[in-house]
Amino acid sequence: MPAAATASETKPSWFKRHIGRHIDAIPLATKLVACIIVLLTIGSFSLSFAIRQLVSNYLLEKTDSQLINQSQLVARNTELLNEMSKSEGSLSMTSYFVQMRDYKENTVTDAVVPNLRGGVVSKPDLPSNDNSVSLGQPFTTAAKVSFDGANPANERAGRDTIQKAWLPWRVIALRWIDLDANQQQYTRGTIYIGLSLSDQYDTADTITRYSAMVGIAVVLLGGVIGMLVVQATLAPLKRIEKTAAKIAAGDLSQRVPSAPENTEVGSLAASLNAMLSRIEQSFHEQQETTDKMKRFVSDASHELRTPLAAIHGYAELYKMQREFPGALERADESIEHIEASSARMTVLVEDLLSLARLDEGRGIDLTQQVPLTSIVSDATDDLHALDPERGIREGRLELRRDEDGNGSRFVFVEGDMPQVTLTGDGSRLRQVVTNIVGNIHRYTPADSPVEVSMSVLPASISPESLSRMPATETSMHHLIEAIEVGQNMQVGMNYAIVRFSDHGPGVPEASRSQIFERFYTADPSRARLKGGTGLGMAIAQSVVKAHRGFICATGSDGGGLTLTVVLPVAPVEPKVAAPVATDPAGAGKGVWTRSADRKSAKPDRKSR
Repeated sequence: MPAAATASETKPSWFKRHIGRHIDAIPLATKLVACIIVLLTIGSFSLSFAIRQLVSNYLLEKTDSQLINQSQLVARNTELLNEMSKSEGSLSMTSYFVQMRDYKENTVTDAVVPNLRGGVVSKPDLPSNDNSVSLGQPFTTAAKVSFDGANPANERAGRDTIQKAWLPWRVIALRWIDLDANQQQYTRGTIYIGLSLSDQYDTADTITRYSAMVGIAVVLLGGVIGMLVVQATLAPLKRIEKTAAKIAAGDLSQRVPSAPENTEVGSLAASLNAMLSRIEQSFHEQQETTDKMKRFVSDASHELRTPLAAIHGYAELYKMQREFPGALERADESIEHIEASSARMTVLVEDLLSLARLDEGRGIDLTQQVPLTSIVSDATDDLHALDPERGIREGRLELRRDEDGNGSRFVFVEGDMPQVTLTGDGSRLRQVVTNIVGNIHRYTPADSPVEVSMSVLPASISPESLSRMPATETSMHHLIEAIEVGQNMQVGMNYAIVRFSDHGPGVPEASRSQIFERFYTADPSRARLKGGTGLGMAIAQSVVKAHRGFICATGSDGGGLTLTVVLPVAPVEPKVAAPVATDPAGAGKGVWTRSADRKSAKPDRKSR
């Protein structure tokens, strides 16, 4: 499409540029009230016009009926009517006008001519012949006014009389039939009988005036009520506007006042509050991410600076002492320190690279069949080899109700761990278990006992929702509730739950969720006297989340720290009920029972 055509299509019209922008600048309340007033005005005008037309047509029909029904009576009593019309004001404008013409349309006489006040005479302007008139059909014609005596136009009463005198007439033409000497009827010509429409017009004008007054009152009252209703209706929008101003000023905790959600304002308020909650949550998450990134950069710089400073220091020491006797022995010592520092820095860089790959979704293969039980058993063997004096017990987990009945908790039952195989990355899951066992060896006394347990339990929560939960004890309570629902309803997903419970010094409750942060250490001096880089638990959490799982740190019964790893296995399969026979006496009958749970023997531990 040519550029000129595109520009002409996007260019606003003259109305939009000159008038539309002024209309858009008018407040919404003013627009609504103006629309109400305009609609009421149009409605009142239309109603008044319709009433005037209906009344006018009705009165005209009544006049026609009067002319048709009383025409013969008027024709026979012309002399009496003439005498009565000469009495001023006796019949006023309802008096008849009667004119007789011969067969040549020559006026024979105006038999009845009503006289008005002040000598004003009003007659209908009749056609010169009857060819344009239908006999017996009333028609409307204009009035001819004459003055018999002084002109009363300067007097108020006279002006009203003149105005009425000029109003139209309703006339009917009939055959003028008379009797001859032999009392035989014959047609002498045409007789015109008319009635003035002044009363009809006066009635219609009066009704119009009253309708207009009522219409004006309705418009004014409707405008006032409309303004009050519009202001009351738009009051929630004003509150939304004030709330938005506070939010724009930086207070993200503000919320729009609620209203019934079946109304437009209530639906808008609910949508805005949901949006504001998401925005506030996203803002806090971004703030937390920024703080974590700043802390991560600071921690990484600190961790890398220590081995680099050691390498640089020992290199300078070697240069200073290489000219002195015994330099070779001292050089070997310096090289050993440099090698140790470089090895520490290599481990740190490899852990950082592993975390970066996990954050990008790389460096992990989730298509392998992983024998989780073997991995956990191997890790317990490693811990026993590192700490021969440590008591290590293996078993399974059971979910039991608390004694007070307020909730449920996991209970360790010593015995064989169940055989569990799931889909994931075997090397990465082994890294998770190894990091947990390494922390137990590093930070707990060598003779403190450890319980390692595993079970497969159903939970009514999706792996996606599970992986998004924060590593807090509140999330653990939600997981326990989901397991209770899954066990009762047999719905959801089967999860492998692995727990490592130690009885060492433990971690304060406020700091348990922080152990999964990168470079976290409870030692304020940040000294790594016990080895490690401070990234083991962060790597473990990243691997577990990559498997759509959950990891959490809680307190152990009797003191210490418990790390729980939850990994999805497979969807829950509904158990099929099968009919079984009862006693011989009940042949043909049956009872329904659930299939027995399959037992699995403990696998042989892998020889090391």
